[in-house]
Amino acid sequence: MLTRPGDWGEALPTCEALGMPDHRSARADGPAVDPVLRRTLASAGLPTTGRFLLRAGWVSRAWIGEHHVVRVSGVAPFRDAYRHEAQIADLLVDSGVPHARHIAHGHGPDGAWYVSERLPGRTLHEAWPAADGPLRRSMIESLGAVLRTLHSVPAQADLLPPWLAHALDGGPWPAYHPPVVDRSLKRVEEARRRHGRDARLLADVTTWVRERLPLFDGDRPALVHGDLHGSNVLVDGGRVTGLVDFAEALGQPADAELDTLLRWCARAREFPPTPYAEGLDPADLVDVPGWLGVAYPELFAREHLRERLDLYDMHMELALYAHHPEAEVRDLSRDRIAELLQGRNHLGGLLR
Repeated sequence: MLTRPGDWGEALPTCEALGMPDHRSARADGPAVDPVLRRTLASAGLPTTGRFLLRAGWVSRAWIGEHHVVRVSGVAPFRDAYRHEAQIADLLVDSGVPHARHIAHGHGPDGAWYVSERLPGRTLHEAWPAADGPLRRSMIESLGAVLRTLHSVPAQADLLPPWLAHALDGGPWPAYHPPVVDRSLKRVEEARRRHGRDARLLADVTTWVRERLPLFDGDRPALVHGDLHGSNVLVDGGRVTGLVDFAEALGQPADAELDTLLRWCARAREFPPTPYAEGLDPADLVDVPGWLGVAYPELFAREHLRERLDLYDMHMELALYAHHPEAEVRDLSRDRIAELLQGRNHLGGLLR
């Protein structure tokens, strides 16, 4: 994303994958030296000693230890994100979906906190550049098998991240995805009510959305990760060892999972893992959809898949156009909306 609106920056990498410490990261041996870390470990009922690496994320700090990962966020709009993530972790128990086991979560003087087990491996983002073609394919096919299992977990259609539910009901928008199909027309109306938006363009969008909503009639909601990209998948060798950061998980049609994933493939430079890093080269990800389709063909087998994916994409662009505080980002989304009406977006080079 241009401003990383939906990235929570919690990829849980191994210490080795994080590189040498600098002014943004620090190791601690013996008693935890950071008072925030020490207070959080105590609140979770864990020893306040050990070796940890501090990593700055997009909206929080993460300390990676030998056995646990500790995250703390003081960002008010995401206050209940960890409670939601704990709820998702409960749904995943005995599901067969590899994920970081939830240890404890809560609120304290430093903000909301969440403690989970540390999984083996490193992020897909970190592993990708050095991997050869067969290893890359193996990782993506493993991801396909994991996603099939995830999407078999029962989920209610009203399962939403708390911040998203609040935003859909008229609250602020601290992030702009994942899509919620049955609120698509409301996104158009919100944009229409904003000063300076293109009324003629939005009238065309209203017609466009109404023509596509019947494509979703009778859909069964699945548990969708909602923010699937290279920093939220852990791998070890050629297999996925865990999906992480379920703060945006929700109940939607299974192919909604492709929204962020394919956007990452096409615009990977907009997905750096931390504010100080760089995204991958999209040219290195062009084979990902095809490999994923081999392992999980039914995800790509939906009738009118391209039209459905276009609606998911429109949902995000409308949210950006209506609510983003920066005029430059709103103008970019307006242009992308106009392109979508003509059948053009980032999906053109990915779906064959």
